[in-house]
Amino acid sequence: MPGKIQKTIFMARKFHKDITRDRQIYELATDIHSPELGDYYFLMTEAQMLAGHSQQYHFDEQGIPIIPTYIDVSEQRMLYYPISIGQYGLAIWNTYLKTKQEHDRNRFLKIADWFMANAISDDKLGAYWLTDVDKPAYNIKRPWKSSFSQARAINVLMRAYQITQKNNYKTMAELAIEPFFIPVVDGGVTTFTENGPFFEEYPASVPVLVLNGHIFSICGVYDYIRTHPDDQRVRSLYNDSVQSLSCLIDRFDMGFWSKYSLCEANFHPSVDPSTIGYHCLHIVQLDLMYALTNQAIFKGTADRWQKYLKTTNILKMYFIKYRALKKMNRI
Repeated sequence: MPGKIQKTIFMARKFHKDITRDRQIYELATDIHSPELGDYYFLMTEAQMLAGHSQQYHFDEQGIPIIPTYIDVSEQRMLYYPISIGQYGLAIWNTYLKTKQEHDRNRFLKIADWFMANAISDDKLGAYWLTDVDKPAYNIKRPWKSSFSQARAINVLMRAYQITQKNNYKTMAELAIEPFFIPVVDGGVTTFTENGPFFEEYPASVPVLVLNGHIFSICGVYDYIRTHPDDQRVRSLYNDSVQSLSCLIDRFDMGFWSKYSLCEANFHPSVDPSTIGYHCLHIVQLDLMYALTNQAIFKGTADRWQKYLKTTNILKMYFIKYRALKKMNRI
């Protein structure tokens, strides 16, 4: 386990990166409804990825992204993290749409083939991908599923099907939707709240309810219904997940900033504010949700949270964030 000094240095670097980063996290794609999957909803670029926009990306000999484990994990090593592999894959996809080069097409298909080769399938849960590292912040032991991993797989696999017409990609994406219908307690990736389904980036023994993870997961479900317009079962799931977000979004509002999650476990901080980066991500995600649904609550919340980006609010947030990081044993 990294020592206190190592953790402090790591978090100091994260803090510096957070306060100096570009506040415009991603631009949004314009064509977000057609059956033809073009640009991913957020115009992620490889340059952003390699600059450490979200992760410290490295690559294996096949060009598959690997990242270091987080600072609060005892075993420090490089990791195949399905969420990050899918994210970089979508950045490659955005490159390919611009260049139309065979090289970029093949790089993207390597990511799709990684999802094909590393899927675990069974009759009950469909297909899923596991992350082989503990997540101490939520008392999750490895390996674990994630709605975010499922969504990234669908995003990548359906685009791979689109440019190859190989049915194995489509079939795997159709299996990947199944865990969204299953509660976390039964091996799925969804918490079914009184307001509707909330997709769990981190399926734990208690509801975690990470805001950005739920919205990224919605993007996977929406890609599915764009390419399977007659699937009313998945369309209903999508509609219900949007409804749950609209019902819960006010609970993420601290009055001056946004929360990262709604986790209320006794082992977790009572309030875990978003970093600046995640707060800005929430804003652009809610702009997307407004573009997808035309629901005013998403636009109103995005505009309000944009106004929270003031120095006094940032300082107040980091005072609370410091205590949260202490509770999570990250500093």
